[in-house]
Amino acid sequence: MSKAKKSPKASSKDQQHSTKKMSGLDAAAKVLAEAGEPMNVKAVVEAAMAKGYWTSNGATPWATVYSAVIREIAAKKEASRFRKTDRGLFESNR
Repeated sequence: MSKAKKSPKASSKDQQHSTKKMSGLDAAAKVLAEAGEPMNVKAVVEAAMAKGYWTSNGATPWATVYSAVIREIAAKKEASRFRKTDRGLFESNR
């Protein structure tokens, strides 16, 4: 039996860049960095969805992102991409 030749493919790294979607947390970090001012998570999620950075079919995507932001701040402390400025308000820590 002879093996069929495989057609040339793009490297796995190239495929990941073109097909990998941004996570809600990454989208939030990007929106906050672009905004340059503190925002609440609901506004961050709405901006991320409007700009096409992230999509969600969940009923409360802002609650999911809020939870993830809080967990990152707690786990990474000063190395976190986020900083809480006031009750319900976050800004980029970069």
